[in-house]
Amino acid sequence: MSIPSLPAADAARLALRCLDLTSLKDDDTPASIEALADKARTPHGAPAALCVYPAFVPAAKRRLAALGLAAVRVATVVNFPRGEASPDTVAAQIAAARDAGADEIDTVFPWRALQAGDAQAGAALVAACRRACGPLPLKVILETGELQRPELIRQASEIALREGADFLKTSTGKVAVNATPQAVELMGEVIRAHGTRAGLKVAGGVSTIADVQRYLALAAEVYGADRLGPDTLRFGASSLLAVLLAAIDGGPAPVRVSGY
Repeated sequence: MSIPSLPAADAARLALRCLDLTSLKDDDTPASIEALADKARTPHGAPAALCVYPAFVPAAKRRLAALGLAAVRVATVVNFPRGEASPDTVAAQIAAARDAGADEIDTVFPWRALQAGDAQAGAALVAACRRACGPLPLKVILETGELQRPELIRQASEIALREGADFLKTSTGKVAVNATPQAVELMGEVIRAHGTRAGLKVAGGVSTIADVQRYLALAAEVYGADRLGPDTLRFGASSLLAVLLAAIDGGPAPVRVSGY
């Protein structure tokens, strides 16, 4: 059954609640992360989370608390961006992130190993991450633009869910092809087959209200429109916030900025 698109302002309000406001730049500093946290205080509510490198988790937590936004979660990335570290190394990264105060963990699936025919590497990595995360939500980045082939995207999704992923995430935002509707639809099919117990994170390349509306409609096909929210859906983006606020206010869309 096809789900109609939400009006732009309604879609933007929902997407804002589901936004992982992200900065994963090589030149990030504590000051730039504090500035990112400042953006989380908007006239229309706050995003679900800030997503930053592990070194900046404490700065993000401190600034959010100072702004009265302690409910905004702080996510961080491990095994990022190449997805080639050993399970033990990634588990240690997660332990350090937890000690720093991270609320959510985004880990990169070893997609190159899967391309080479090694499915066990992905299973071992996600299982180790699941153990290391404890109660923290685990988002598994499949890097769908690099996997490319539908059968590999489906297989990676199935492995991640079987080993305990709380969210399937499309992309690191660090490759040529990031989120696509085709990949999100495939991931949604696997999530639905597993009982919709896991969420979906659309990351990289989401830059317009039309993009948001399309992905909301795809997510509604998986969960039902009434279940859409930060527990089932996230958008990982940096420049999307300004687009959402403009749509809510009824103003013109800002000039597109490239990047995550």
